Amino acid sequence: MSTHDTTPALCEIDDLRIAFRTHDGTMNEAVRGLSLTLNKGERLGIVGESGSGKSLTGRALLGLLPPAAHCTAKTMRFDGSDLLDMRADKRRKLCGQQMGMILQDPKYSLNPVMTVAQQMREAFALHEPKLSRRAMREKIIAALEAVHIRNPERVVDSYPHELSGGMGQRVMIAMMVSTGPRLLIADEPTSALDVLVSMQVLAVLDEMIEKHDTGLIFISHDLPLVMSFCDRVVVMYAGRVVETCAARDLVHAQHPYTRGLLAANPPLANPPAELPVLSRDPAWLNDVQGAPA
Repeated sequence: MSTHDTTPALCEIDDLRIAFRTHDGTMNEAVRGLSLTLNKGERLGIVGESGSGKSLTGRALLGLLPPAAHCTAKTMRFDGSDLLDMRADKRRKLCGQQMGMILQDPKYSLNPVMTVAQQMREAFALHEPKLSRRAMREKIIAALEAVHIRNPERVVDSYPHELSGGMGQRVMIAMMVSTGPRLLIADEPTSALDVLVSMQVLAVLDEMIEKHDTGLIFISHDLPLVMSFCDRVVVMYAGRVVETCAARDLVHAQHPYTRGLLAANPPLANPPAELPVLSRDPAWLNDVQGAPA
């Protein structure tokens, strides 16, 4: 893909900080001074261990942080609009139409007592409330067909427990991409799927990105997957960005934390007898390497 060097960034974050108050009243920072940019049509991977602040970063962009979170930033912009100064009603409308998020496990993200049609109707009605019931059903079926679900007429009346993991994930993708969002955040979208189904889901995502020139933030623990699917990678540790590089160059990363993550993914051929243990350096908490994300 092109580097988009001459076009303005789709999304820009500068010095994002997210903190939560502990039981003793002190503030504990979960995201500490994060800065990144995302271009139109770009696939940006965010990797790091659980608790490093990946998902919180995505939710901050969408305004979906829990009430207990204290969030500040010098800049948080989307397509030229200042998200920090935007009215709450306009922010909700923006998130529903131009920004979306795919969560990691459809078993927990889809409502178990609502059919696919009911859940998708609830989402679509926010954008087109005047559609007739028949027109709404046709729109839902078309959205399911767009993510290559076979026999969408049956799936549309199914409950989540009647769907496979891959099919449930496609339903979630259909709900998010049907309006052609300009920014899509995918939070571990393949973590609950086997390798074959994961590749199918990624192919659907890739198709949607190409069709709408969508900017994608792809949050994952799977470094080999990120290297093959994304354009750039941001590595987070303890709420900070410690390294940023082209995805194809991640295997040559220099930061010891990134090297430790790579070492924790042993090769299938001739795997080591023991996985190396990651030795953490306190200096990493204040160490930021690589070009600005």
